[in-house]
Amino acid sequence: MAAKTSRSTRASWECTDCGWRAAKWVGRCGECQAWGTVTEVGAEPTARATAATPPRSPARPIDEVEIALVATRATGVGELDRVLGGGLVPGAVILMAGEPGVGKSTLLLDVAGRMARGGTRVLYITGEESAAQVRLRAQRIGAVHPDLMLAAESDLGTVLGHVEAVDPGLLILDSVQTIASQSVEGAAGGVAQVREVAAGVIGTAKERHLPVVLVGHVTKDGGIAGPRVLEHLVDVVCQFEGDRHSRLRMVRAVKNRYGPTDEVGCFDLSDTGIVGLADPSGLFLSERATGEPGTCVTITLDGARPMPIEIQALVAPSATPHPRRATSGVESARVSMTLAVLESRLQLGLSSSDVYVSTIGGARAQEPSGDVAVALALASAHRRAPLRAGLVAVGEVSLTGQLRPITGLERRLGEANRLGFTQAVVPESARATLRAPKGMTVHFAADLRRAWELASEPAAAVVEASFR
Repeated sequence: MAAKTSRSTRASWECTDCGWRAAKWVGRCGECQAWGTVTEVGAEPTARATAATPPRSPARPIDEVEIALVATRATGVGELDRVLGGGLVPGAVILMAGEPGVGKSTLLLDVAGRMARGGTRVLYITGEESAAQVRLRAQRIGAVHPDLMLAAESDLGTVLGHVEAVDPGLLILDSVQTIASQSVEGAAGGVAQVREVAAGVIGTAKERHLPVVLVGHVTKDGGIAGPRVLEHLVDVVCQFEGDRHSRLRMVRAVKNRYGPTDEVGCFDLSDTGIVGLADPSGLFLSERATGEPGTCVTITLDGARPMPIEIQALVAPSATPHPRRATSGVESARVSMTLAVLESRLQLGLSSSDVYVSTIGGARAQEPSGDVAVALALASAHRRAPLRAGLVAVGEVSLTGQLRPITGLERRLGEANRLGFTQAVVPESARATLRAPKGMTVHFAADLRRAWELASEPAAAVVEASFR
């Protein structure tokens, strides 16, 4: 039976935030749940049968498929290669998203310069800045090279023309929201335009086995701007994170078809460029004070990477009827629960005091495993009693004051031992299975009171007076 060729049209409604489509108007988007964002985009053909066409290449047994074409190629930036799973894969499309000013363009320009010096021709398309502005940044970070080709364009057809003329080994498009196609109505950055630009670039990448890096903007909520389908079309989605008041920058892969998604790359952003940090502990522990009350170090897991974080706490008498609670780098809700546990279970009089808790170097202690360190830092600050020298504390604190087990404890203690820590306070539940690193003394505590007894210095003289 011949395929049907009749066609009809129906109204189409589309969400301006995420690109979700519906056959009729609705007040709330069914994908992103936003109100008032569904607008009519005209009529589109209804679904119809598609006639079969001969394939361009026959299907082959999977063991005969050539895999040499997808071998990774290092970028020259070790921390980025760690996140990507070894490097760039020919034909892979990578979306690098992050807040304005976080360092996306600086990192990719450094990658472009390194690959150009390694013999790969790189085409860098800038749609946000002029070519002269990019040249000045490249000169500042030492990325100027004859094989790094630069063009300032905002039209998709012209961008594809540059690809044909230059025949690069790497294409960097900064950014996908600034490029527009003349075949699609709407301004650059709109849902339809981003979808069309991404489809055109991805098609070229797959056809030419060309690795492509797309720079993406983020919304005020931290999500990637444009249609959500963009994240599904690309092969790798990387999030570039960092506090603009800190030098530390982190890149993590939230989607990766060619490697793991639990790796984190650390970078140091300065006036002279961006440098990968194979050992970022120097940003957090280089100025660590010894013998000072109110400080405690913990080891968190960021993906599969152990990260040392120093917690500092300050407890001071309050001059107002409502004591102040301020946090930086730690979740305020978890600090409030920890204060309640210290007040209720250990009888620490903190309700009438101002409490300040912060991390060092712009680090973020979002993991529950840092609860013990926060509690010990608060108790140390309140009693003005320093903790043992060379101590780390890892564990989650329950509302009953018990220390709960955590994952990856051996990996955390191994990193602490490498950094020179000699003592650790961990949950009692790990006693039967934990293999302590050589040269480290591990103290097991069932509850927060016991953790303070083991962590305080000197333990025997302080313990009874601390919680009375």
